[in-house]
Amino acid sequence: MPMRRTLLLLAVALGIANTGAEFVEWRAAVYVAKPLAMLLLTLLVLTTRPASRYRDWIAAGLLASLAGDILLMLPQGLFVPGLVAFLIAHLCYIVAFTADGATGRATLLPAFVVYVFASVVLASLWQSLGTMRAPVTAYVAVISTMSWTAITRWRIHPSLGTALAAAGSLCFLLSDSSLAFRKFVAPFPGATLGILGTYYLAQWGIALSVTDEARVR
Repeated sequence: MPMRRTLLLLAVALGIANTGAEFVEWRAAVYVAKPLAMLLLTLLVLTTRPASRYRDWIAAGLLASLAGDILLMLPQGLFVPGLVAFLIAHLCYIVAFTADGATGRATLLPAFVVYVFASVVLASLWQSLGTMRAPVTAYVAVISTMSWTAITRWRIHPSLGTALAAAGSLCFLLSDSSLAFRKFVAPFPGATLGILGTYYLAQWGIALSVTDEARVR
């Protein structure tokens, strides 16, 4: 327990440090803090006992997110590879959230809310996407499904862990929607703080859901 608490505190501190470094455009600090924040969060999940399919798929999603973070922070213009890495992360999260078959008894309300929100965002971006329409549409479909499965799991199996994952999935939607508007439409005040703040809340919530799952078992 003390080691996991230390990993969590360090991951939170590095996430805050990265957000501040991005805000002031201190690239050297970003190159250190950004990957380390996700690496420590992955270690937090992997050191949670007992091992489970849920834990392992969340860890895989965090590792894919780590790859996406690295690709997106590099100056070579690797947006599409970064997008693919995060798409893989969301697929891993979907497998985790559906591991117990929760979506088999899903209600339509979570799907309606999530997909309507995602459709409105996509429609708002459409004219600005150009050649990115196909990959962005695919990504929106996958992240929406990730959020839907997380919320459905919480509705069927209410607990702190499922609530954290559901809240994290919604934060991911907000973060990526803000990122898309900044990239494809126009920068807006507070974009960096909003995008990274919700991104880290998303990953922390999803990672901590593993700890609660283990405690329940």
